[in-house]
Amino acid sequence: MPRTLYCWRCQTDMPMLTEEEWQLAHPMSYIAQMNRYREETGCSLAEARERGLGYLTVAAYERITGFKESNPNAILHHRLSLYGPPCHVCNTPLRTPAARYCARCNAERLDAEAAE
Repeated sequence: MPRTLYCWRCQTDMPMLTEEEWQLAHPMSYIAQMNRYREETGCSLAEARERGLGYLTVAAYERITGFKESNPNAILHHRLSLYGPPCHVCNTPLRTPAARYCARCNAERLDAEAAE
């Protein structure tokens, strides 16, 4: 079941995918599909997006989360494993698992598992 967390890039709460859900959404196949299409046609990234590439990733994300996302690139960073634990002061997730302080409130990470 997806968990809603603050997304630093979207600057709002978004449904985040677990690793199992991430595999179902196949975001890497979207990237491969875009690269292959662009190599074959010589079109730009914007042109490839306009032609609907990435619709399978968008459809999978909506099926899993119930959230209708129109930009398949946004889905690439809606993955729980990319974020750290919640800040002990403001409860916002740390930007990365290795973060030593909270980017929102500057509180230092308390646990000893912070990457060195």
